[in-house]
Amino acid sequence: MSELFYDVASIDYPILDADAHVNEPPDLWLERLPAKWHDRAPRVEHSDRGDLWVFDGGREKWPVGLTATAGLSFFQYGPMCQTYETMRAGSYDTKARLEDLDADGIWAQVLYPSVTLKGARIYSEDSELQRACVRAYNEWILEFCEGSGGRLVPQAILPATGLASAVHELEWAMKTGHKGCVLSAFPNGSLDPAAEDDGFWGIVEEASYPVAVHIGSFLRGGGTVDANRQWNSLAFVGRAAWTKAGGQTLSVTCDLLFSVIFERFPGLKLVLVEANIGWIPSLLEQADDMFRRYRWYTGAVKEMRSMPSEVFHRNFFATFMVDTVGVELRHRMNLDHLLWSTDYPHSGSDWPDSRVSIERVFRGVPRDEVKRMLHDNCKALYGLAVPERLPGR
Repeated sequence: MSELFYDVASIDYPILDADAHVNEPPDLWLERLPAKWHDRAPRVEHSDRGDLWVFDGGREKWPVGLTATAGLSFFQYGPMCQTYETMRAGSYDTKARLEDLDADGIWAQVLYPSVTLKGARIYSEDSELQRACVRAYNEWILEFCEGSGGRLVPQAILPATGLASAVHELEWAMKTGHKGCVLSAFPNGSLDPAAEDDGFWGIVEEASYPVAVHIGSFLRGGGTVDANRQWNSLAFVGRAAWTKAGGQTLSVTCDLLFSVIFERFPGLKLVLVEANIGWIPSLLEQADDMFRRYRWYTGAVKEMRSMPSEVFHRNFFATFMVDTVGVELRHRMNLDHLLWSTDYPHSGSDWPDSRVSIERVFRGVPRDEVKRMLHDNCKALYGLAVPERLPGR
C-alpha cells in the first residue's frame, strides 16, 4: 500500500475536474439562430426576482439561481435571486474561468451545459428548431474552450430527434474537437432502446468516444419542476438529496445496463455524471441477485451472457463530488472508472475551496488511489494532453 493521503499540499500533479458547467450567454441563441427562429429562440427574461431562461416562446422557463452559486454563501442561495450581472463571469467568459480554476487549484475541467441539462428537448419539440439550438451551443462551447491550452474540455450535446440527426451531430462533434458527447435519450430519440441505435453505438465504440448521461435527463415523465411552487420547499430539499444520492440515476442505469447494448458493443464508454457513487455497489449486488434468479424464466439468459456487475465494471464510468461513503466503497467498483468533480458553478460546488472538499473526501486513502480519481482516470478517459506533474514539482 502506498502512503496515505491527508492534505492537498502533497498533491504534485494537475487536478482534473470531470464535471463542471457553463452558464450559456444570454444572447447565445439570439445571435446564432436564423432570423426565422428569433421569436422562439432560448432567451433570458429579466425580472425583479432574477433571470430566467425562456424556451420556445414561453413553453418552459428555467431560473439561473442554483446554476450560478460559485462564490456565494449558503445564506445567499436561491433559485430566483441570481442574474447575469451578479454571477461570476467564469460562468460564460473563458479568461475569467481560467482565473477561477487557478484560484481553486484545478488544472482542467470537463464542461457540461446548464440550461440543457434536462436534454435537448427543452429547446423545443420542433425537430428543426431543436437541432439548430443544439448546433449553436456546440459551436459556442468550442469557442469558449479555445485558447485555454486544453484546460477547458468541450462536450457536445446531441439532439433527441431521431437516429439520423444524432449521428449527424455526433460525427460533426468528433471532427471539430469535442472530447465526448451528452445523450438525453437513446439515439433513436426515445427513452427505449431500438435496433437502429446500433449505427450510433458502433461509431462511438470504434472511436473509443465517451458518451455521458447527466442527472436531470433521460428521465421518464420529464422531471419538470414548477419554479413558482416547489423550489422553495422542504420537499425540494428531499428531492435534491434523492437526486445526488443516485435516485434519478438508478432507473436510467438499469435501463442502460439491461438494454443488451453492451453485449453487442463491449467497448462502449458510458459516463454517469453528477449522481455520485455510493449507491453503485448496492445496485450491482441486487442487479446480480435478481438476474441470477429471474434470467431463466424471463429468457434473459439468452440475451445477456455477462453478469450486470461485470458489464458495469467494464463499460460504466461515474463522477462524484462530496461522497465519502462512495470513496469508502471504492473497491466494490472499478477504481479506474471513478472521477472526482466540482460541479462549478452550480450549487454542488465548493469553489474556491475545493481543496477543503478534497481533503475531506480522500483523507486516509492511499495516495496512488487518490491520484487515479483526481487525475489518471479523467486523463485516460478523455485522452487529455495534461502534464504528469505540476510545474516546479
